[in-house]
Amino acid sequence: MRTLQVAGVVLLSMLANAASKPHIVAFGSPQPAKLHVGATEEKTIDITVRALYVDTKLKEFTTGKPHDVTDREFVVRRAFRVNDALPDDPRKSAKWLWQLGGWLLVDRGSGKITQLKLPDFNPFYSEVSWYRDYAAYCGTTGNGERLLAVVAQLGARKPLYRKELGKANGGDFPDSDCAAPHWDRKPARVTFQPKAGESFTVNVSGHVADVTAESSAEDP
Repeated sequence: MRTLQVAGVVLLSMLANAASKPHIVAFGSPQPAKLHVGATEEKTIDITVRALYVDTKLKEFTTGKPHDVTDREFVVRRAFRVNDALPDDPRKSAKWLWQLGGWLLVDRGSGKITQLKLPDFNPFYSEVSWYRDYAAYCGTTGNGERLLAVVAQLGARKPLYRKELGKANGGDFPDSDCAAPHWDRKPARVTFQPKAGESFTVNVSGHVADVTAESSAEDP
């Protein structure tokens, strides 16, 4: 019986040490890539992609600068390759095209990577501006026809702020109808700058966001 108890203690100790083992999250070297944009995908823009490793294992490809949410968690934009080969193409002639994905939440302590579901986010259109755990961007409706101003917070299902700005003209990243929003602190607020229409500012406090008094609140 005593032998079984000792073995149990040793096993629990080993499991505890394994659970507390720190993970190593690291980025690979920047690599140039071509992003095909537009309805016909004939136009290309230059982007830089980096591999994301957890404990030396490749987990994702990313693009752009990461944003530290806390000293433990950060967010970064996902990039991925899609096979553009047709069914009748020779199997050896696979053609991989880079695409922009959504955003990833990475926990440095646990090594866990979570794909974020930002409301009304359009991977071909939206350029997110981060501040703390807030994300501000111009999104689109599900059919892509209407332009939206959105302020979202990590962990919240619904956006803190959502306003229709009018018709989306179909521009692609980075030439969308709305520049990346600009953040200020004290008070925390973000300014949207749609190309069609006047800019306006949204105050953000805790789990609430609303247009400032000096901004126009009229719907287009």
